[in-house]
Amino acid sequence: MASDKVLTFGDNNFDSEVLQAGTPVLVDFWATWCAPCKAIAPLIDAVAEEYEGKVKVGKVNVDDNPNTPGKYGVRGIPTVILFKDGKVVDQVVGAVPKAQLEALIKKAL
Repeated sequence: MASDKVLTFGDNNFDSEVLQAGTPVLVDFWATWCAPCKAIAPLIDAVAEEYEGKVKVGKVNVDDNPNTPGKYGVRGIPTVILFKDGKVVDQVVGAVPKAQLEALIKKAL
């Protein structure tokens, strides 16, 4: 079950929700047909719970929102990108362990 702490971002709200956010934002670029995306989803949920109030966590469905992934060079999914102050801090591609997601977050805290 998806966490209610994980937000949904898209082409229509990416600027306001991610680029103008006052906190770091972890964005998971995914698709419904992507098995590794499904594998990493519980980790994204867990990180959203643990870092609530410190980091905003959300997902962008690449099939429904083609502009945003293209803007950030997302070629493979899942791609998880960490934004801070409207800029990319770092990113990982593929189903990575939770420790790697946490290491990504710590770069912005």
